[in-house]
Amino acid sequence: MTIRVLVADDQEMVRTGFGMILNAAPDIEVVAEVGDGIAAVGAAKRLRPDVCLMDIRMPLLDGLEVTRRLAGPEVVDPLRVVVVTTFDLDEYVYGALKAGACGFLLKDSGPALLVEAVRAAAAGDALISPSVTVRLLKHLAAGGTGARKPREPITERELDVVRLAARGRTNAEIAEDLFVSLSTVKTHLARVQAKLGARNRVEIAAWAWESGLV
Repeated sequence: MTIRVLVADDQEMVRTGFGMILNAAPDIEVVAEVGDGIAAVGAAKRLRPDVCLMDIRMPLLDGLEVTRRLAGPEVVDPLRVVVVTTFDLDEYVYGALKAGACGFLLKDSGPALLVEAVRAAAAGDALISPSVTVRLLKHLAAGGTGARKPREPITERELDVVRLAARGRTNAEIAEDLFVSLSTVKTHLARVQAKLGARNRVEIAAWAWESGLV
């Protein structure tokens, strides 16, 4: 299957560069490139791409509000939004997490990681740029927001999976580390997501840091 991607960034050079990198991948097609937040919302709702790459700072409507409109808690059928940022501790990244982003990526992460992030998001295996994972989530936990209480107890095996996910490990890597199948990892994460009332994998990772599990 071809992964359909929308690229939203106010810099034409960035949009063009991302487009060239992603379109060169055999399984990815950039279906729209937009330069402002209003256009991003319109194109995303019209085209329903598999993944939206969203810059934080854009004219007319910033990436935080765009993410909320496309993937926020009130959205019935949310899209997958990966926030692309210049700064590894951008103050808006935390807001984007709360708005429903399923992944984060630094603009200078390189072509291979950009493609990997898109594939991961499309597969529901959201990726946070390895260079920001620990620092970002430590920063998040240090903010003193307080961890949510699970609706049901989380098992030790589920916690093993959560700890690895919170360090940016993919489902395949977690399965290898714990000597279990890929489907087992997905099942554990799905159960934890339900118990926490989390919207995505990134919120599970944030909960792990906020709870002091990592």
